[in-house]
Amino acid sequence: MRKLGMIGGMSWVSTGMYYRWINRGVQRRAEPMASAPLLIESLDFRPLFGLDDEADWDRAGDVLVESAKRMEDAGAGALMICANSMHRLYDRVAEAIGIDVLHIADCVGAKMAKEGATEAAALIGTRNVMTESFYRRRLVAHGIDLMPPDMAQVGEVNRIIYEELMAGVGTRSSQRFFKTMITRMEQSGAKAVISACTELDMVIDVDANVLPIFDSARIHCDAAVDWIMGDTEG
Repeated sequence: MRKLGMIGGMSWVSTGMYYRWINRGVQRRAEPMASAPLLIESLDFRPLFGLDDEADWDRAGDVLVESAKRMEDAGAGALMICANSMHRLYDRVAEAIGIDVLHIADCVGAKMAKEGATEAAALIGTRNVMTESFYRRRLVAHGIDLMPPDMAQVGEVNRIIYEELMAGVGTRSSQRFFKTMITRMEQSGAKAVISACTELDMVIDVDANVLPIFDSARIHCDAAVDWIMGDTEG
C-alpha cells in the first residue's frame, strides 16, 4: 500500500470522518486487520475560518502550502485536502509540491459522469463552494450540468455549517431544513444533489432523500483508497 498525506483540521470533525472512511475502505479491500498508511496534519482551524478577502486567502494558502511540503518531505506519495471549501487553494498547493493532489470535485465529477448523473445537479456546501467558480468549473469539466444556487438558502446553509456542524453539532432543526431544501430542489427540477461539505453527513441521510445524493467526502475517500491500494496512477 502507498502512503497518503491528509491536510486536515478544517474541521477536526471532517478529518475524523475521512480517517474512518479511508480505513474502512482499506479494510474491505485488503483484509480485516489492515489499516491505511496515512500522514495526517491537523491544522488549527482558527486562522483559516471566515476568510473574507484575497489577503486572507493568500495567508491561508501559505499555511496549506507549508503543510503540503511537510507531508511530501515526510514521505507522502500523494496528498488530499480534507475540506471542500479549501480547494479554492488547490492550484497553489499542487504547484508547490512534486506529488499528486487528489481534487475532490474531480473525484465527484468523474463518479457522476460514470453513473450518468450529469443532468440538473444541485450543489450544497459553504457559500464559496455554492457560488464561486473554483469548484463548479471542475464539475462542469466532467459534463455535469449544474443548477444555479438558490441564493435565498445560501446564507442559512453557510450558517449551519460554520456555527453548528464544524463544532460537531447536528440538530434536528438542521436535519429538517436540509430535507425540506432537497425536496424543494426536486420540485424545481433537480435530478441529483452534490453534498459538497464533509460535515453535512451529520444532517443529510444520503439514503433517505427524494434525490440521489453524491457525498463529496465519501467519494473523495473512495478515490484515496483506490490510490492507496495502487489502483490509480500517481
